[in-house]
Amino acid sequence: MNDLYSTGMDTPTGRLTVLADSSGVVHAAGFTTDADGLLALVHPRLRGSLRARTDLGPVTSAVRSYLDGELTAIDAVPVTQYTGGEFMAHAWHTLRQVKPGEPITYTEFAGLAGRPRAVRAAAMACARNAAALFVPCHRVLRTDGGLGGFRWGLPVKTWLLDHERSRDAL
Repeated sequence: MNDLYSTGMDTPTGRLTVLADSSGVVHAAGFTTDADGLLALVHPRLRGSLRARTDLGPVTSAVRSYLDGELTAIDAVPVTQYTGGEFMAHAWHTLRQVKPGEPITYTEFAGLAGRPRAVRAAAMACARNAAALFVPCHRVLRTDGGLGGFRWGLPVKTWLLDHERSRDAL
């Protein structure tokens, strides 16, 4: 197991903590100050010792650019999560293709992931996503247009969607 490095960045909606390895691959990210709690979301096979850093180089730069309005800056940041299954890996890859400012429903997400009848599995992929922001599960809404859930709270999800919608309209 390799070391994982954590850093926190202030955002308009609270602290974003990111865990990445020495190669700049994100293993987890969330709107929390609790790096140890975030580490618990990383599968044991991908966990390592946790060390704090003030900056994660390109990862930190991508987040800052995203917050400044360059919404696709986070797209190039590599992410790894233990999937436990082929569908979950594909679903997370599919989520990374959802464009900022263009949220989709859980039903649409299931269809894009190639399993249109697997709406619950699509929702589970969002629920198990440990790399919030980089794997943008916040861009998935209920079929009625409601927010649904979000591990980091609905005010954070609302802010992210509004941020992306306002920047997309520019």
